[in-house]
Amino acid sequence: MALEHAILVSLLEKPGSGYELARRFERSIGYFWTATHQQIYRVLKRMDNDGWVEVRDIPQQGRPDKKEYSVADLGRAALSSWLHDPIEPESVRHDLAVKIRGAAFDDPAALIREVERHRQVHRDRLAHYLAGETRDFTVPEASTAGPRAPLDAERELQHVVLRGGIAYERMMIDWLDDVLATLSRFGPGR
Repeated sequence: MALEHAILVSLLEKPGSGYELARRFERSIGYFWTATHQQIYRVLKRMDNDGWVEVRDIPQQGRPDKKEYSVADLGRAALSSWLHDPIEPESVRHDLAVKIRGAAFDDPAALIREVERHRQVHRDRLAHYLAGETRDFTVPEASTAGPRAPLDAERELQHVVLRGGIAYERMMIDWLDDVLATLSRFGPGR
C-alpha cells in the first residue's frame, strides 16, 4: 500500500488539512500505516498535482489560510483501482524475534527487560484501542425509541479493523508472556 491510499481513505472519511491528516495518522491510521508530517504534506502536494485531491483555501483570523483537502474523482478512481488489485499477504519481519533466537548464543536472561518493555508497549496500545472502541463503537441498547440502528458500512469497516488491532495486541501480549516465561528459565551466563 502506498501512503496515497491511506490518505485517500482518511480524506473520504472526512476532508481536512495536512495538519488534521497528520493528527489522524497519530491517533488511528498510524497504528497500521505510519507517516511523518513531512511525508503527508509531500504526498498531498503530489496528489494535488496529479488531480487526486481538491484543495480549498479556508480563511482564518490572524493566521494564513488553511488548505482543506478532499478527494477528487481521479482520486476515487485511483482508490477503486487499488481496492480491486490483489495484494500479497504480509510477511513477518520482527527484529525482536531475531534477538530472541540470537540470545541462545549469548545470555537469554539479558533480554528480559527488553521483552518487558515491548509487552508494556503492546499493553498500552491495547488499552488505547479498547478505550477507542468504547468511545467510538458502543451503541446504546434498544430503548423506548425503538431498536438500535446498525452501524453503516464505513463505521462497521473501521470497527472490524480496530477489532483486528485488538486481537493482534492480545496475541502479542500472550506471546511476550510466553517469551518471558521461557527466558526466565535461563540464568545469566547459563
